[in-house]
Amino acid sequence: MSTVVRPTVSLLGEQDVHLFNEGTHQRAYEKFGAHRVVHEGQPGVVFALWAPNAAAVSVVGDFNDWVVGAHPLLLRTGTGIWEGFVPGAEHGQKYKFDILSSELGYNVSKADPYGTFFEAAPDTASIVWDLAYEWGDGEWLERRRNHSVTSAPMSIYEVHLGSWMRVAREAGRSLGYRELAKPLADHVERLGHTHVELLPVMEHPFFGSWGYQVTGYFAPSSRYGTPQDLMHLVDYLHQRGIGVILDWVPAHFPNDAHALGFFDGTHLYEHADPRKGFHPDWNSLIFNYDRTEVRSFLLSSAMFWLEVYHADGLRVDGVASMLYLDYSRAEGEWLPNELGGRENLGAISLLRNINEAALLARPDIHMIAEESTSFPMVSRPTELGGLGFGMKWDLGWMHDTLTFLGRDPVHRRWHMNELTFRSMYQFRENFVLPLSHDEVVHGKGSLLAKMAGDEWQKRANLRLLFAYQWAMPGKKLLFMGGEFGQRREWDHDGVLEWELLEDPRHRGIADFVTRLNEVYRTTPALHELDFAPAGYEWILGDTERCVYAFARIDSAGRRVVVLLNLTPVPRLEWLLAVDEPGVWVELVNSDGEAYGGSGVGNPGALTTVALPLHGKRHVLSLTLPPLAALYLRAPDAPPLPESAHGNAGRRKKRRRP
Repeated sequence: MSTVVRPTVSLLGEQDVHLFNEGTHQRAYEKFGAHRVVHEGQPGVVFALWAPNAAAVSVVGDFNDWVVGAHPLLLRTGTGIWEGFVPGAEHGQKYKFDILSSELGYNVSKADPYGTFFEAAPDTASIVWDLAYEWGDGEWLERRRNHSVTSAPMSIYEVHLGSWMRVAREAGRSLGYRELAKPLADHVERLGHTHVELLPVMEHPFFGSWGYQVTGYFAPSSRYGTPQDLMHLVDYLHQRGIGVILDWVPAHFPNDAHALGFFDGTHLYEHADPRKGFHPDWNSLIFNYDRTEVRSFLLSSAMFWLEVYHADGLRVDGVASMLYLDYSRAEGEWLPNELGGRENLGAISLLRNINEAALLARPDIHMIAEESTSFPMVSRPTELGGLGFGMKWDLGWMHDTLTFLGRDPVHRRWHMNELTFRSMYQFRENFVLPLSHDEVVHGKGSLLAKMAGDEWQKRANLRLLFAYQWAMPGKKLLFMGGEFGQRREWDHDGVLEWELLEDPRHRGIADFVTRLNEVYRTTPALHELDFAPAGYEWILGDTERCVYAFARIDSAGRRVVVLLNLTPVPRLEWLLAVDEPGVWVELVNSDGEAYGGSGVGNPGALTTVALPLHGKRHVLSLTLPPLAALYLRAPDAPPLPESAHGNAGRRKKRRRP
């Protein structure tokens, strides 16, 4: 009978080992990696590493002059886990794991997969780091616990930290986490967004990947500061009333020699077969979602950012590439699953497990999928057969809308379906409407540049785009620079064109976004029933004159009617049939002079006239401004019957998607 070997100092109990090997450990980051402890009165660091195919592992670092073998780790029998205690090792010291593989004598020096801080690129060592921080966001977290995730307004400002703002006097250096906190909060507060979403802040050696080639799944990028500096940024935003969503990338990882690839001389984290383990789009590696220890790794990473960094949610990148084995692959370049299908069953079950764990522990957070296919029930509960996400990006809406508004208005009458098609599917999922970073790079041009027409028309079309986005069912996302009509395509090595805010025409666009957010946040009809058919009513799709009208409705039956004039021709004495008699108010006019428009509109109150039209009993006579949107608030109406609220009412009570 073999003897079970146990290290003298270990944070891993038998239950931890069991859960880790089972693929269900949610907080493996508390056990693996480097942790400072005191053993028999001696302070030091206990290290733990999963490397089942290693013949020998030692930890090398500042504490032993990087001498291989000075501090060998001990293999816990039958687990693949190596552990050891280094007395005298301290906070801030650099280290790596020297791994001698049992396969062909392969020897490699690897960074810690569970490392919480790393050297700045191009250096790659892990750093022993305590994560203690005194948070001041208790009030924010309490408010978060007491509001509905689905019915609350959500307007997201998407940010790439490295290029949002730079220090000109220091050769264009990016701002650090702490330096960003106040100016970012000031800007977001001025605009009125409810959340920021940060492109991946996890450690990534290649700046040009924007953070999407992650090597440190438990570490913030050191190029902007320490872990506590990122905590300060999140904490400060929370104290200013702004939520924080983090991009998270479980779909693939880079093949850098110091990172996860071929970790212990075998394909440990990735599939060995390139038909399942190599990503052709991004020249990167794909996790082996069927391997239980990899599942614990990814599950723990998701929980780490939600719990240790107080993130208000995760936007999960590349979900479509996880779901399908044939994603971006030709015939013969992929392997079917055990049922003969193209679905990645391991990835599907892992995503469900992650969403279940996250929402059970934090029912008030957001799990958002970037998913570009028609995979069913992405944002439906797992108990109903869904993937369990709270929301999903509506990339179809983004593509169709930008295509339409890039067309010359003369031709738009033939393409109105590009704008109206969304009404056929808009409640199949809980959608976020994104105008993201992906739409303003790689030669696609800025949002402003995509719009049709001369300079005036481009700005009018951009305001029209924003008004349409903010009015449609679904939460909102806008990438930085779009809010003031950035002219240049986004460049991660550059910086936003902040000087444009000195131009009244661009300042007007930003002021219009502020107005949209103000109306959106304070008008329940525009957000309360975002995910319920009762919150939307189709009114008109006039293809001949390119006018589109619909209503948004709240749970009390109050309505806001939205009209879009998609041509540069003003429409005078336009008759709008309505049920509610009395005084209507123009809440939003994207053609307002204050926003850089021509000032055509309906100042003051609008009063109905009793006149049957289109099956309704009253009409409003309106002026529709050119290339513009109007929001009209109806007089108060009686509440909707409870049955009309659909699934939204039930989800509000459950406080989860």
